[in-house]
Amino acid sequence: MTPSARIAATVALLAEVAAAPRRPADATANSFFRERRYIGSGDRRAVAERAWGVLRQRIRLEWHLAAGGVPATPRLLVMAHLLLVERWTREGVLQAFCGGRFNPAPPDPGELSVIEALAGAPLVDEEMPEGPRHNLPDWALPGFKARFGAALEEAMAAMEQPAPLDLRANLLRTTREAAAAALAAEGIATEPMPFSPWGLRIADRRPILASKAYTDGLVEIQDEGSQLIALLTGARPGMRVVDYCAGAAGKTLAVAATMGNRGRIIACDVSATRLEGAVKRLRRAGVDNAERHFLQPGDRWVKRRAGQFDRVLVDAPCTGTGTWRRNPDARSRTQARDLEELVTKQREILETVAELVRPGGRLVYATCSVLPEENGSQVEAFLARHGEYEAVPVAEAWGEAFAPANPPGPPPCDGRWMELAPHSHGTDGFFAAVLRRKE
Repeated sequence: MTPSARIAATVALLAEVAAAPRRPADATANSFFRERRYIGSGDRRAVAERAWGVLRQRIRLEWHLAAGGVPATPRLLVMAHLLLVERWTREGVLQAFCGGRFNPAPPDPGELSVIEALAGAPLVDEEMPEGPRHNLPDWALPGFKARFGAALEEAMAAMEQPAPLDLRANLLRTTREAAAAALAAEGIATEPMPFSPWGLRIADRRPILASKAYTDGLVEIQDEGSQLIALLTGARPGMRVVDYCAGAAGKTLAVAATMGNRGRIIACDVSATRLEGAVKRLRRAGVDNAERHFLQPGDRWVKRRAGQFDRVLVDAPCTGTGTWRRNPDARSRTQARDLEELVTKQREILETVAELVRPGGRLVYATCSVLPEENGSQVEAFLARHGEYEAVPVAEAWGEAFAPANPPGPPPCDGRWMELAPHSHGTDGFFAAVLRRKE
């Protein structure tokens, strides 16, 4: 594809994303490229990367367009991105939008005025209010300021960068060293992660799903922060474990590996489709101590199993603010009402699962959010309501996860909770609290 054709494809992809504002952009992109198989793999990657770049800076781009009195159409967003982020010249943008059969309509007067105004302008303008300046929607600004304080600018700069590709070596089939060697034999270089003893990181986004190491179940795709949550669960061989919000069973796979396929782990979710999608992953990974349970309205499954489990993991539904490196569209897709609804849902889930844990067992509450309302504040409120629970400091849970051996290094953070972020740990933004039910 010519540069002009790639830009036209980017505009078309963003138009489809805009037409389905509540649908994740990656799902829309998958459908977009599936229907256009004539676009080669290199062109797909270039188009997707530019579209993701637009979504990553959309809040700032929309501010510039609003200042110019024009709507944030997909064409104008791409023009603004080329000028403000990629630093194209005025002449380059005009040529890209005027050339070839893929761009039959040259810029109209309104678009020409935007090009003239934004050529050479800075992305972050001194007139910007606080939200666009930090690339944050207004509803999220208070929570981010409370979480990061003086480090907000550094934190947000890290969240604007593309995420690396993180893998977890599947200990049911291999070791981390053997998995790295298998990937290297296929020309895929990796490096060990700094915290996860199972983790391997690929610096660039490489296609991994077709590799033999992946199809043979030696590795799974999983962010290091997610791996650390599975580690802090502290599940051991012979235990009874529930992954209550299992989704497609990513953490179920990691926890099953720490159990050595001995004991029992139950993956629960309210989506039968997601649970069905977990079957292939469990089979490929060689997990045979897991079962699935579809949670339905009026389900009495929890009440019938009160006090039966050594570990209960709740990876709660959340705003996903910690995953904005991977899902930049969520900055604009998530709204203030979503946060309010999710905080209520998280509280209800915690109340539901609290009875599943046996005395002496542990409840691990986790999110992929960085907002205090969904994290520390949620757990503090739970502990205030449930005197039978107490927090286990991260350092204690970290040491016990490796016992009887010594941990390979210090925990990723100190304090009562594990709070991770791209700028401080190189992971997505994650939160985890380990809560012990008193004997």
